[in-house]
Amino acid sequence: MARARPARGAGIYSIAGPRWQDVRALVDQYLPTSERLRQLVPVLVVGFTLIASLGFYFQISSDKDAALTAARRQLALNADVASLKLSGEALASSADWQSQLANSLPFIATGDGRVVLLSDAEGGIQARAPIGSDYQGNLLTVLGPGQPLTIMGADAGVMRVRLNDGTDALVTVRNVRGTDAQLTLIQPVGSALAGWRSKTLLEVTLLICGGLVIVLFAGAFWYLTPYGVKNDKDALTRELSEALPGCGVWRWNLARGHVQWSTPMFALLGLAPSSEVVPYGTIAKRLHRDDDLRTELDRHLSEGINTFDQCFRMRHADGRWVTIRLRGHITRAYGNSEPYLTGMAVLADSNAVPGAADANARLRDAVETISEAFVLWDSQNKLVMCNSKYQQFHGLADDIVQPGSSYDEVIASASEPIVSKRFAVAGKADNDSRTYEAQLEDGRWLRINERRTRDGGYVSVGTDITDLKQSQTKNAENEQQLRASVAELRLSRRELEHQKQQLVDLAEKYALEKNRAEAANRAKSEFLANISHELRTPLNAIIGFSEVMQQSLFGPIGHEKYQEYARDIYSSGAYLLEVINDILDMSKIEAGRMTLDLGTVDVAEIIEESMKVVSQAAAERKIELERHGPEHFPIEADRRYLKQIFLNLLSNAVKFSQDGGRVDVHLTRSNGNLKIAIKDTGIGIAEVHLPKLGRPFEQVENQFSKSHQGSGLGLAISRALVELHGGELEIKSREGHGTTVTCTLPIRAPRPVDIEEPLAKSA
Repeated sequence: MARARPARGAGIYSIAGPRWQDVRALVDQYLPTSERLRQLVPVLVVGFTLIASLGFYFQISSDKDAALTAARRQLALNADVASLKLSGEALASSADWQSQLANSLPFIATGDGRVVLLSDAEGGIQARAPIGSDYQGNLLTVLGPGQPLTIMGADAGVMRVRLNDGTDALVTVRNVRGTDAQLTLIQPVGSALAGWRSKTLLEVTLLICGGLVIVLFAGAFWYLTPYGVKNDKDALTRELSEALPGCGVWRWNLARGHVQWSTPMFALLGLAPSSEVVPYGTIAKRLHRDDDLRTELDRHLSEGINTFDQCFRMRHADGRWVTIRLRGHITRAYGNSEPYLTGMAVLADSNAVPGAADANARLRDAVETISEAFVLWDSQNKLVMCNSKYQQFHGLADDIVQPGSSYDEVIASASEPIVSKRFAVAGKADNDSRTYEAQLEDGRWLRINERRTRDGGYVSVGTDITDLKQSQTKNAENEQQLRASVAELRLSRRELEHQKQQLVDLAEKYALEKNRAEAANRAKSEFLANISHELRTPLNAIIGFSEVMQQSLFGPIGHEKYQEYARDIYSSGAYLLEVINDILDMSKIEAGRMTLDLGTVDVAEIIEESMKVVSQAAAERKIELERHGPEHFPIEADRRYLKQIFLNLLSNAVKFSQDGGRVDVHLTRSNGNLKIAIKDTGIGIAEVHLPKLGRPFEQVENQFSKSHQGSGLGLAISRALVELHGGELEIKSREGHGTTVTCTLPIRAPRPVDIEEPLAKSA
């Protein structure tokens, strides 16, 4: 082991003299004593703690206000952007407020716990984001009555209120331009202050850790500062100087490093006496570089040796080296069990080194017990010593490794191992030392350290590092596996992010489909009202007229009124049968039980037959019917369903045409498909109502304002049957200018398809 070597030429009180003593007196006069410093340490620590705590309190208060201000600004900004994007005209014409709200929100509008509500004129919440939020019902039930937000809107700004559910939140309200709708943004205060809390927690942790460090430093200073030692030292110095003239007395506190010297000890080194405690660092500057006094004392403490006898060299005030022999005893104080060395130092012969033989024996034992191969050569290349590991490594006999054997004799008798690889180790490279690693033929690895000694000799140490090399190889393999695992984790993370985005898209689609389902539910409700009216009217006629005929109120059965009533009964029953048949067909379509009986049919012939059926009704109202296109047009389809389609479309065209109008049917071929366009000169349909056409049980007119009979199923059945054939139905109309219904059918029927999917699209 290399020992510490303090710098040469340094000395204790090397500038001692009258001038230094004057300066020292001034320092002692104006600087506080060590005892005074011990008393001030607790006061300074408490004062620092109070100041730091007050500063920290004001800082976190300021950060909290800043966080709330930033949250208010972000909430107001999101509200302004969303309210400007929302169109009053779009809200008025669309029943899907949820989609309108989603399209108007900025990207981060719902981040940090923010919730967006869109309410109507009565305060009913019609849409919200995120969709899974708990705020439902009426806006007043969420904010609480008496809030100025719903009245003042943007003028109220962002307010901090307590919601009805007890949540402390920041709320702002914006009126949607052009409507009575209101946009409300809510952010819980806890979410707004989440970042502030994490930052405050970190700062509190740092403050506590810093305080602990300061307390530890203060405690160490208080502990290491000598207390009440000056008076004891003065008494000790005076008594020992009188009892042992010419001998230096040491009292060394081994725990704190404080050394008390008597006056003769200063005289041995040619120094001026001082009453101060001498730190060991000052003593170490005067020790010879090869004498490690502190290490020897640590060995005595660890081995439990109480007696101490050691020679060492120290620099005299005139620059020469003097050999001092320190003999003493190691004891422990009664109060705190601190170890003390109390000894007497005298000048010794420079060649006297007590215990040298024992030291050499201990050195040989230590060299023999190490696991490395060790050899030492002197400056004449003579063997000084080696251990058994070196003998085994080179296969040397005992008589060869005797001290004084020459290098050439030892190498000539040695059996060098075969080295397959040799690597220089990075580090300091010079002529006095080198380090390299070698792999032997049997697989073992050695690290060889070769160094020059101060006297010109040579020392070599060989260490078996096979386990270390194997560990490095294994670590390299583990690192490669770890890198592969990290790459897989990154790939998995990207896949999870992609799946997360898919889940978000599915959630939005679910919300859209939910709104559609609610709209379909309302359509069914309207259908029940319509169909009840449509069934009740003909049934009343049947029951009423039948009762009149049964009671013969107008005379015998041969009366002409009975003939008129009989016709009414027939027409009402036929109409009721038609409505019921439509309902049954729609039910079959929705249940997916409608199947096609495919065959080759002539579309032109089916249209002619359908036109003949509606021709009588058209003639009564002087409506012209004309067909344009080829005389024959064969395709593969279901004849009965095609005729039902054309009858429904032609009946609607005649029904909604004005008296004296015109209905034209055009047959054309386009891109391998058949197109049948039925154009009338009727009342037309407003553009806003076109999306409703073709939906089951829906009509443009409501139950109380409708001017034509019908269940609203004819067009829906026609659309479903066309899509069942693999075609599509398109409706174009303008109010007051008539309607054109275009039916596109493939000439060759496709494979059977599920009727539920087209119905879902049409809905």
